[in-house]
Amino acid sequence: MRISVRRTGGFAGIERRAEVDTSGRPDAADWHALAERTLTAGRDTPPPGVPDGFGYRITVDGTTVHAADPSLTEDQRELISRVLKEGA
Repeated sequence: MRISVRRTGGFAGIERRAEVDTSGRPDAADWHALAERTLTAGRDTPPPGVPDGFGYRITVDGTTVHAADPSLTEDQRELISRVLKEGA
């Protein structure tokens, strides 16, 4: 499973991207479960954000959803954080 995150917005408006491929990872099942919950809670179109807040485009194996601060679910927040931290 390929999971990618694109973060835009914020005070400086700097875009950040990262991707994780879960193939062969010992924790792949955890990633898959988290990704599924994140997709379920996401929106098809970018939600309205707040000034200087971040907007996110989350893509899991070709399915894309959108989310924005401050309305992230805990699962979205965790997946975004993990992908931006561990991804390339």
